[in-house]
Amino acid sequence: MDKSLLIIDDDVRICEMLQLYFESEGYRVRTANDGVEGISYFKAYEPDLVLLDLMMPKKDGWQVCREIRAISATKPIIMITAKGEVFDKVLGLELGADDFVVKPFDMKELSARVKAVLRRCKTQSKSSDDEIIKFENIEISLQKYELKIRGKAVDIPPKELELLYFLASNSNIVFKRDQLLDKVWGFDYLGDSRTVDVHVKRLREKLEGVSDKWSLKTVWGVGYKFELFQ
Repeated sequence: MDKSLLIIDDDVRICEMLQLYFESEGYRVRTANDGVEGISYFKAYEPDLVLLDLMMPKKDGWQVCREIRAISATKPIIMITAKGEVFDKVLGLELGADDFVVKPFDMKELSARVKAVLRRCKTQSKSSDDEIIKFENIEISLQKYELKIRGKAVDIPPKELELLYFLASNSNIVFKRDQLLDKVWGFDYLGDSRTVDVHVKRLREKLEGVSDKWSLKTVWGVGYKFELFQ
């Protein structure tokens, strides 16, 4: 398989269990038991995917996710949270997490989620090209994972950029939320349609007032479109 995982969890037993399981499936696995060590290992080993516990000493999962996203916009992150913990899925999405798993989890389900996320990333990487989508005051590059507004690069989580790129490259076409989940997140995404609403809301905050020649529009009762005005 030749894929590498970084497991960041303060529970040593869970780390050992996950390492044994995923190594048996052909992954190369490293483990870290606190947030600081996790970030250090991420920089050193550049894993293909991170399994990230939410509640940890030194730096929690939120902080680690932010710092990983500052280093890499494309490496997938699956967040792990214990059942009953106060957990804000919306915040995780905004920080750039790709999926979520609740403890106690079924190993086969977790493995399926890991494979699904890696498969989506591979598909998106293959479909990326050098083309830059340009409209008034905006440039979107999927290859560079870069959004420029009025010529200046803007920080943007990967999924927000992928959603904007997809809508802008299919301008004036209305997409239902489920269609966007299929096209942007992948057919095997296990989340719900509110994920799309969260990302659109964040995109609108970035794009407000940028141009009067296009708009990210809600089509009530249907979905969303990137509308070009004549």
